[in-house]
Amino acid sequence: MHPLLVRQIKKFSKDGVIGNLPGWISAIDDAYAAFESDRELIEHSMEIMSRELGERNRQLADQLAERQRVMNELTRTNSELLELNGKLETAQNQLLQAEKMASIGQLAAGVAHEINNPIGYVFSNFGTLETYTNSLLAILGAYQKAEQAIIAPDVVAELHALRDRIDLEFLTEDMLMLMSESREGIQRVRKIVQDLKDFSRVDSSDEWQWADLHRCIDSTLNIVNNEIRYKAELVREYGEIPKVECLPSQFNQVILNLVVNAAHAIESERGRIIVRTGAGGDTVWIEIADNGGGIAPENLSRIFDPFFTTKPVGKGTGLGLSLSYGIIQKHKGSISVDSKLNVGTTFKITIPVRH
Repeated sequence: MHPLLVRQIKKFSKDGVIGNLPGWISAIDDAYAAFESDRELIEHSMEIMSRELGERNRQLADQLAERQRVMNELTRTNSELLELNGKLETAQNQLLQAEKMASIGQLAAGVAHEINNPIGYVFSNFGTLETYTNSLLAILGAYQKAEQAIIAPDVVAELHALRDRIDLEFLTEDMLMLMSESREGIQRVRKIVQDLKDFSRVDSSDEWQWADLHRCIDSTLNIVNNEIRYKAELVREYGEIPKVECLPSQFNQVILNLVVNAAHAIESERGRIIVRTGAGGDTVWIEIADNGGGIAPENLSRIFDPFFTTKPVGKGTGLGLSLSYGIIQKHKGSISVDSKLNVGTTFKITIPVRH
């Protein structure tokens, strides 16, 4: 019962009027009215508190959602900044590598130019020397025939002794052989100098131009010949290909990187490197295959990443293949690799004929 009702009953009992029914009814009505008033007040207070708590909860939920959104935005922005920073670092290192290779090319062109001048007059003088030598040998032959006309025995004996002492027959034969070998050597030097100029392409602008890729490949192979001649047999399997619109000096860098890598991959005493070319539709492809140790499967997806290398520390920068990949992408082409451990590796380049 309501406390007020209890108090009223006790009061009526003490006053001796508990039998007064109207008093009872009045007391009950008053108590019920007080109870209803208290209940409505409590319910109203609870309703107000519920609304306030609900509003506060919604505000807290909105604040938490906003904070989470800001955190997600910061996380995304941070990831983008890290990715951008990585790309900038990669681009910077590739640029440094490209500048270094350009400097090497410029140095090679300078050396080629300086060597070309003395080689030019040496080659010219050597041609004249060959003519003089042949003339002297012709006169010497005539003198040998004229010996029979010499009457004085002491003169004939002196000539025979001199011929035996200098071994005239061997001298004549060996001198001609030396002249031939020297001419071949000078021609090889001239070829190397020309290949250095073709490889560096410093005298040409960095613009797209039509080039004979076979000539580009040959000049590059001649430049790295000393790198591979003691490691592998070099085989050329050239197909019929048209001239290609490209950046020749950059294309040469790609061939250089792939051929040198192929030579480094050969661990046996003597391996084999095959350079193949061919055309299909409006594209040209070049393959460089070796029978070296191959690339582990878990590394195949990373070989074009900057700074990734399977070579020992100090043996490579990890930028060669990354730079090559970028150059081929610039040519709107593709570069792929197929490798098996202890079998070998094949890199295939495909570029369009017209850029």
